[in-house]
Amino acid sequence: MNFGSARAAALAVALSPLLGCQQQGSLVQALDSAVVGTAHAETPSTTPPPNGLWREGGQNLGDFRAPVSLAPLVKAIKPGVVNINTTSIAKRQQMQVPPGFEDFFHQFHGGRGGDAEPERRQSLGSGFIINPAGYVITNNHVIDGASEIKVTLDDGREFTAKVVGRDPKTDVALLKLQPNGQEVKDLPTVPLGDSEALQVGDYVLAAGNPFGLDHSVSQGIVSAKERVIGAGPYDEFIQTDAAINPGNSGGPLFNMKGEVVGVNTAIVAQGQGIGFAVPINMAKELLPQLLNSGKVVRGWLGVSIQEVTPDIAKSLGLGKAGGALVGEVMKRGPAAASGLEAGDVVTAVNGRKVETYNQLSRFVAGLAPGAKAQLTVMRGGKERAIPVKVGERPEDERTAWQQGGDEESAQPSAVDKLGISVAALGTQRARQVGVEEGVQISAVEPDSAAARAGARPGDVIVEMQRQPVRNVRDYAQIAHTLKVGDTALIRVRREGAAIFIAVPLR
Repeated sequence: MNFGSARAAALAVALSPLLGCQQQGSLVQALDSAVVGTAHAETPSTTPPPNGLWREGGQNLGDFRAPVSLAPLVKAIKPGVVNINTTSIAKRQQMQVPPGFEDFFHQFHGGRGGDAEPERRQSLGSGFIINPAGYVITNNHVIDGASEIKVTLDDGREFTAKVVGRDPKTDVALLKLQPNGQEVKDLPTVPLGDSEALQVGDYVLAAGNPFGLDHSVSQGIVSAKERVIGAGPYDEFIQTDAAINPGNSGGPLFNMKGEVVGVNTAIVAQGQGIGFAVPINMAKELLPQLLNSGKVVRGWLGVSIQEVTPDIAKSLGLGKAGGALVGEVMKRGPAAASGLEAGDVVTAVNGRKVETYNQLSRFVAGLAPGAKAQLTVMRGGKERAIPVKVGERPEDERTAWQQGGDEESAQPSAVDKLGISVAALGTQRARQVGVEEGVQISAVEPDSAAARAGARPGDVIVEMQRQPVRNVRDYAQIAHTLKVGDTALIRVRREGAAIFIAVPLR
């Protein structure tokens, strides 16, 4: 993976606490280009990683595109893969003791009167060592709530571990092995690769501790990339058919060079051959913050965004669907100060192409609060460059958008050609959804154009055909101009967010 010199320098500073006698200059040089070792597979190198926290690139293990055996690869990577056993303390539910049975429950259930006692729960997971000093990557859900973490190496050595940092939103955690009377140095490590270089169809190898069957491996291919499965706001999973089972969580997904390209994270319970891994490039971006502060602070624009469908693209005069459509811009937010507007389609961030709205969320989240970014947007059929100073994402973004109030009743109008019935918007309802003007959808005719497009009763229409809708009269006048073949582009407020709905009239 190639790092720009500026980014390399920034990472060098972030990782400097781990460098010891190593100079920052050599770290920058190491970060600026991938380092490929030349050691034989039978004798994996344990030299300190050139970039401080992890090694870039792997060993030259030969051409595995049509392998006779993966044994040399497995032998090289197994020492750096670990099993993780966690213990958590949970309070048992208090037992209801029938009258007259107090002595019985005291003798056999450890507590007079049904007193609840703490219950020790154990779980299994996997991880991998990225630094000879004992830094380990795993999933956050593997160690979440754990009171004790034990890590077992392939050679049988066992260490306790402490949590250095974790990020629930991407399910990544960084651990540090503790001495416990034995040295934590010169440990076997695995190199980190470049997940962006993966292609669908590439061979991969999953390693871990499935169902307690320690240090197991399974081979498959990359089935898909950038999968969104609803696990978190920054889903970008690698999908693979390499067998991933309970206990594999937190373990590495390797390419055929012996480089880690993903962190095995999730499975489809009813499916076979469907597993998901966090891309290692995402984890590498988080590591400096996890190491230095124990948590991740993300960039934020203060906008609601959505997918650009073919119908929306047509109504906006775009050549094709793609990018991220801005549904709403928060007042006094970073985007509002930059001049970004509802209806803008963001197509790039700092020159990095935005093809889906999920990509925009991930790209902005990866920027440091206070950083300056250049957004490329389409507005009115023309491309514009909008500079913006990135803000810090609040812990509860929903609360930042919400406003209180009670809904007022209003009389609906007749159902129109779109299949929508609208009503005047009362003051209380306007405060509730966070707008000053608009009309409320009181009914949507079943199987109408609006129903098929996703309009719902309760939505508050604030704009149609890029014109403001302040009241029922505005809405009726705009709706009257629509004819068969047109696509009505409607912006509504729904559940604290603004979205666009494209309603084709056929």
